[in-house]
Amino acid sequence: MPVNYYIFLSVALFCIGIAGVLTRRNAIVVFMCIELMLNAVNLLLVAFSKMHHLAGLALDPGSTAGTEAQLFVFFIMVVAAAEVTVGLAIIVMMYRNIHSVDINFLNRLKH
Repeated sequence: MPVNYYIFLSVALFCIGIAGVLTRRNAIVVFMCIELMLNAVNLLLVAFSKMHHLAGLALDPGSTAGTEAQLFVFFIMVVAAAEVTVGLAIIVMMYRNIHSVDINFLNRLKH
């Protein structure tokens, strides 16, 4: 499958994530849209890694070129899992204290 399809899908997912972050008020939905943008970038990294790996195999059959990006994606997913844990804990504590997950309500907590 050509890389253009992966690029188009990744850009579409990233744009959906940006639209969700900019238009939604619910903290959980905003959090999910941020994760969607992160996964769109991961998809793009894996697609380019596959393309680079295939190009490396054409030159040298024993080449491991292109595997670095896949390792980088693995570390991004580990950090994203930690981010989800901390983010959901913050959202749960916000809901326990103010009984709402509306982001606009957080502006009132500053004063």
